[in-house]
Amino acid sequence: MAEEKKKKLKIIGEFKEFISRGNVMDMAVGLIVGSAFTAIVNSLVGDLLMPLLGIITGGINFSDMKWVLQEAVMEGEEIITPEVAVNYGSFIQYIINFLLIAISVFLLVKGINAVRARAEKKKKEEEEAAPPAPDPQLVLLEEIRDLLKEKK
Repeated sequence: MAEEKKKKLKIIGEFKEFISRGNVMDMAVGLIVGSAFTAIVNSLVGDLLMPLLGIITGGINFSDMKWVLQEAVMEGEEIITPEVAVNYGSFIQYIINFLLIAISVFLLVKGINAVRARAEKKKKEEEEAAPPAPDPQLVLLEEIRDLLKEKK
């Protein structure tokens, strides 16, 4: 019984160690930020780019395009057999959404990389402009030398 309890405690300890590792925490943060970023990109595509595309295409709604293989059979207001159709318009719409999302993410990443490159370039220029700090050991040796000269 005591050995079983020790095994459970050992497993719990190993689990705590696993969870507290940086990799797992980094992954969790990445997933959370990724989910938030997904909402932003979906809003960019759905709320900004798709209406503009709708104006360009004359308001065509691709989702409604389909090839009906068999009409629905109705009896009064009740559907006896549902419509059978190939919804190629939805497929086209998903392709357009994918392309718009891919372009949006590409442009966002490109912008972020440009900002990073500019910051790195500025940092590098500042480092080159400032003279390098002298080696602390060299400074200490020079001070010792100067003190020895003063004693003579």
